[in-house]
Amino acid sequence: MDEALPAERVGALSAFRSRDFRLLWSGQTISFVGDAAFLVALGWRVTALSGARSLAFVLSIYSLGLLATLLWGGVLADRHSRRLLMIGSDLGRAGIVGVLAVIEATGHLTLPLLLVLALASGLADGFFHPAFGGIVPQLVEQPLLASANSMINVARQSAAVVGPAVAAALYGLAGPATVWTIDALSFVVSAALLWRARPRQIEPEPRQGAMREMAAGFRYVMSVPWLWSGIFVAAFILMVAMSPYVALLPDLVRDEYGRGVGSYGILFSLMSLGMVAGSLTYARWRPQRHRVLLCFGAFGLNDLGMIVVAVSPWFWLACLAVVWRGFGIGFGISAWSTLMTELVPSGFLSRVYSLDVFGSFALTPVGYVLAGLAVAAFAPAQLIAWGGAIGFTLWFVPLAFRSVRTAA
Repeated sequence: MDEALPAERVGALSAFRSRDFRLLWSGQTISFVGDAAFLVALGWRVTALSGARSLAFVLSIYSLGLLATLLWGGVLADRHSRRLLMIGSDLGRAGIVGVLAVIEATGHLTLPLLLVLALASGLADGFFHPAFGGIVPQLVEQPLLASANSMINVARQSAAVVGPAVAAALYGLAGPATVWTIDALSFVVSAALLWRARPRQIEPEPRQGAMREMAAGFRYVMSVPWLWSGIFVAAFILMVAMSPYVALLPDLVRDEYGRGVGSYGILFSLMSLGMVAGSLTYARWRPQRHRVLLCFGAFGLNDLGMIVVAVSPWFWLACLAVVWRGFGIGFGISAWSTLMTELVPSGFLSRVYSLDVFGSFALTPVGYVLAGLAVAAFAPAQLIAWGGAIGFTLWFVPLAFRSVRTAA
């Protein structure tokens, strides 16, 4: 790992001076693009195969698989080599997606097979994400963490723009099997680059058994006010705000703006561009004070954009609002990731990361169900606007407590 830089020489791109971070970032960028292309091809293929509702079942089964292994993945990543866990998960996912591509290419794809493969993919992802969340501090020194986390978010959101374009071009020319083959190969490339990385070794905590180690991670989270309050608030907001927004935005675009799928895609692309801008802004600014306040505030202000999207009579204003949303989300995620990697002890980091993801997203399936039921009585614009208003309000509730807003 490269030598640490003086604070005055740390810029937005400084993390790339680390060879090991460059290897991680390059592999993940390729994998992010493959994943984004995969999801678009999956959505189109499942809809053609079994109807639009089937996609919800496939994604739900995937989510169950992810949640089933996420906490165990956190324990293993704090106990064993995070690099090797990521490589194993990458190769496992390459095999799963490769099998899907072969089944599609031979004309034997069915919804039950898709559900089985979605479950297997979710199980493998549950082992990857905690290791990924904990490995960054092993690749760069502390002054470079803001740059590293922001650049990862930039890669992820840029892929959300590039991946769908790749899928759209290849799907029509060569079919979904080709898109899925590319995604499988992207996992292999990621694993190969990770194999060359040499993360700094950490001293694991004494083993106490998986359940006790998981409980120790939970106790740590509950002992840090900004951590547990952020996770609890996010869980509720993602249920009442994000889930209706994602589920009902197509109806809103069609019914309120009188536009089609192209305009729907534009809103997602613009939000991704806003997230890139937010991540770059955080990396360039690198605030050292009031970071929890800035993080929660950015998350809260993004929800104002959700309200504008719901109530605006003009599509161009909705486009500006999603850029605003993306900026707030990108800034907030970069701040949150940096806080975790800087302040959480390395021996707990993967467990805390797994608890963060598990807790934040545990209620989103409930949110999707509630949105589907509520739309029978309320217009999509009403549900999205109310969700945004609740989200904006709730993000500022933890900041009323001094122990949260002055934590870092």
